[in-house]
Amino acid sequence: MNVKRLADMGPVRAVLYARVSSKEQEKEGFSIPAQIKLIEEYAATRNMTLVERYVDVETAKRAGRVGFGEMIAFLRKNRASCRAILVEKTDRLYRNLKDWVTLDELGVEIHFVKEGQMISEGSRSSDKLLHGIKVLMAKNYIDNLSEETRKGMIEKAEQGIWPGHAPAGRETNHRSRSERRPFRRKGV
Repeated sequence: MNVKRLADMGPVRAVLYARVSSKEQEKEGFSIPAQIKLIEEYAATRNMTLVERYVDVETAKRAGRVGFGEMIAFLRKNRASCRAILVEKTDRLYRNLKDWVTLDELGVEIHFVKEGQMISEGSRSSDKLLHGIKVLMAKNYIDNLSEETRKGMIEKAEQGIWPGHAPAGRETNHRSRSERRPFRRKGV
């Protein structure tokens, strides 16, 4: 059977997915709007209609993101009419293998706008292999970040420095950022 790309069959109905990892990134206010703008421009130039938009403000380290889950439920429910996802790049969509497998099993066409790549059931095996490597690299990035953070916290503790926020009743010495001292009320 010859599998055709969805865009070759007329206007494509797609969902948009954007993600940042933290509330701090969301507060900066640039990443989500920039991702959405890029994806909307891509869709407009390719005769694609965005029927839903999903945004997550949380890490993709583990499965279970709210927006991602809602997107999966929508795609399953609308299997016949919406078969494409538009996302900025691989690490915005997933950094864990479970989410990758979930989307692979759905058989949707995924457009990685910034990477200039589209993956679907009809993609060449070499394209699927390269995409799999990108997914593993995204997973490795987050795993390595966790290791490095843990290593830094252990080193701080070994040097006698509190490795996180000061515990209740103590405050951070903001000059050195390394010493902790008892909290003292003003005027006492």
